[in-house]
Amino acid sequence: MKKGILFGGILVAALALLAGFAANHELRPKRAYGFLSYRVNSILDEIKANDAQRAQVNAIKDELFKDGLALKQANRALRKELISQWDSDVVDSAKIHALVNERVEAFRAFASKAADDAVKVHDLLSAEQRAQLKQELEDAHSHD
Repeated sequence: MKKGILFGGILVAALALLAGFAANHELRPKRAYGFLSYRVNSILDEIKANDAQRAQVNAIKDELFKDGLALKQANRALRKELISQWDSDVVDSAKIHALVNERVEAFRAFASKAADDAVKVHDLLSAEQRAQLKQELEDAHSHD
């Protein structure tokens, strides 16, 4: 059961990483979302997910994507503020630490939500689907 949760977690982490990858390469959010949706739906096709499973997994994907974009926007704002501090005559060390800690906590909350969503995905899938998903992910990452 722990392996099933782990690989469900990998799926959700992969979704989050794909969103981050697409955003980091300055793809427009709509294009990144389309790519992510294609990948998720391809995986759902492979494991023969039913309509209810598809709807729930896609709802999880949508929410994680939205949260990931918000996180990225907040990180951009942090960079601007850090540059502003660098350009000032006197750097406000306490403010920098507070801003960094805020971003760390936001990422921690996002990662915790992704972990919770991984458990939800695990519970949505049958044992056979989880095994198939695990195999798909192992095959995709066998070059590591």
